[in-house]
Amino acid sequence: MDDSNDENAQPPSDQTPPAGDAPPPSQAAAESTSTAGSVPTEPPSTAGVGLGLGKLPENEEKTMSLLAHILGGVTCILGPLIIWLIKKDDSPFVDDQGKEALNFQITVLIGYVISAIIAMIPVVQCITILLYPAIGIASLIFAILGGIEANKGTAYRYPFALRLVS
Repeated sequence: MDDSNDENAQPPSDQTPPAGDAPPPSQAAAESTSTAGSVPTEPPSTAGVGLGLGKLPENEEKTMSLLAHILGGVTCILGPLIIWLIKKDDSPFVDDQGKEALNFQITVLIGYVISAIIAMIPVVQCITILLYPAIGIASLIFAILGGIEANKGTAYRYPFALRLVS
């Protein structure tokens, strides 16, 4: 008898299926749960981001990172944008912290825009009277915390930020 043409025969368990078959279950689950086209909010990894990996001395890396965060609390997106654009090629640490500060300040700016839209609704205008200063104070506090951590040489991650600049 020839079993090679049997349609119900299964391949031995030690052989892998052909490449055209479905991906392994873990990979298929990851692909089905991914949100293509959405805005990433997960903080990026800090692996490979440290002091002394670029052209700048460590104390200058700390200072530039501190300025990126603190200027963000004062000038919104302008300060972190300038620091990041000028120093991103000189230091991976300043590049990372500049992007982090810039992303947070963009998130804050979006919060202000949403507050302005809410202010146009007559019934809830009084909420924006409290919302504007709350956003500003939170921005300043988180910027100071980020500046302190960056000045210590630690890669700081804001608790909430849209990661638009990557």
